[in-house]
Amino acid sequence: MGVALLRQTVPAHRPEVKLSVVIPAHNEEGSVEATIRSIASTLTREGIDHELVVVNDHSSDDTADILKRLQIDLPQLCVIENQGPGGFGYAVRMGLANFNGECVAVMMADLSDPPEDLVRFYRKMGEGYDCVFGTRWSKGGKVVDYPWVKKMINRTANTIVRLVFRIKYNDCTNAFKLYKRETIEGLHPLMSPHFNLTLELPLKAIVRGYSYAVVPNSWYNRKTGVSKLKIKEMGSRYFFILLYCLIEKHFSRGDFKKPLA
Repeated sequence: MGVALLRQTVPAHRPEVKLSVVIPAHNEEGSVEATIRSIASTLTREGIDHELVVVNDHSSDDTADILKRLQIDLPQLCVIENQGPGGFGYAVRMGLANFNGECVAVMMADLSDPPEDLVRFYRKMGEGYDCVFGTRWSKGGKVVDYPWVKKMINRTANTIVRLVFRIKYNDCTNAFKLYKRETIEGLHPLMSPHFNLTLELPLKAIVRGYSYAVVPNSWYNRKTGVSKLKIKEMGSRYFFILLYCLIEKHFSRGDFKKPLA
C-alpha cells in the first residue's frame, strides 16, 4: 500500500490510458532482453496498452543486435539510436521526446525494477495523480544486494533533499518513476545529461505544483554487466540540480507552475 503525498486536489478515477516505458541501454547485452521480455509479458498479462521505448546509448557490445531481433517478436518495442552525446540523462531525454503514450515511466535495462511494481504505479496513477514516485526506503520497500557505500551516499543525499525542500518523500534519486504526458511537457526545459536527471524530474514536478503519490517499490542489484553510475563524478552535478530547483522554488514567482485546469 503506497502513501500518497498530495500537493493539490486529485480528480476521480480515470479510464486506463496507454503506458510508455523509456529504457536507456548502454552495453546491456547481458540483461536487456530479459528486461524487455519481462516488462512486455507482465503488461500484456495485465491488459495494459503499452509501448517500450529503448534508447541504445552508444553501446559497443551486442545490445543493438539483440534489440533488432526483439523487434521481430515485440511490435510494441521501439528502438531509438542515440546519435547525440552519450550519457544516461541524454538517453532518457531522447526517450521522453519520442514516446506516444499518455503516461511514461523510466526504468533501467538491468531488470533492477520489477515490472509488477510498474503495474502498481500505473494503477495508482489511474486515481488521478500527475506523477507516481517509487521509494525503496519506506515500509513495503525492498532492496537486495545494495552496495553499502552507495547506500550511505544515497541516504545522505536524500536526507539533504528532504530537509532543503521540506518534503517527506525520501527517495528522490530513485530513477523509477511514472509521469503523465502533460507533466513531462510541463517540466521542460530538461538540462541534466547524466544521472542527475533522476533528481531534476521529481524536484521540478514538486516545485511546479504537480500532484504525486509515493508507492513503495523493490530494487535488485544487477546480475550481469556493470553499473553506469559513477558516484565520484555525480556530487557536483546533483548539487547543481538541487540548487537550480531551489532557486526556481523561491525566486521564479510561479512562472513555471502547473497551469490551472
